[in-house]
Amino acid sequence: MAVDPHTVVHGPAVSFTTADIMARINIPIDALTSRLNLSERFSGVRSQSIATRFANLKPLSEFFDLKRLSKPENFSVMQSRVNYNLGYFSSNYAAVILMLSIYSLLTNFLLLFVIILVVGGMYGIGKLGGAELQLGSLKATTSQLYTALFCISVPLGLFASPFTTLLWLVGASAVSILGHATFMDKPIESAFSEEAV
Repeated sequence: MAVDPHTVVHGPAVSFTTADIMARINIPIDALTSRLNLSERFSGVRSQSIATRFANLKPLSEFFDLKRLSKPENFSVMQSRVNYNLGYFSSNYAAVILMLSIYSLLTNFLLLFVIILVVGGMYGIGKLGGAELQLGSLKATTSQLYTALFCISVPLGLFASPFTTLLWLVGASAVSILGHATFMDKPIESAFSEEAV
């Protein structure tokens, strides 16, 4: 008798598939993100210009203040630290994401080449202003140039593993930023101001 590998049998009469089990697992993503106010923070980041975003960078001596590093006592202390630090060091965290992005592109030259190819190709085709490109006896319309750029860049882009690079970037950014925000204690002045309220 053949058994479906995706079927988990519990007892002689009851059987569940892995799809049934996964359907019962419900992770409250909204509850997790709402407690950290992530949607509001990201909407604020989107509305700012790059110059404004990096205008209030905190000094490195404050960002890497080893005297303020400590393990949070409980989840509410951790949540309070993360909420405070995500707002206070937001420009520094944006710089961390930028540096990790540059690092990920410099370690994946093929992806960097594909990005430069697509941006340069789009810019060059746009500079033609709808006119045909003529190289000797060869003529190409803008639609043919866009098609050629698409046919070259898509296979190269897929071969350059952009999804792996993006997942690494998201993971490395999350670990770096949330790790720093969790273990960096709030300054004494903010603790006193919270007690006064």
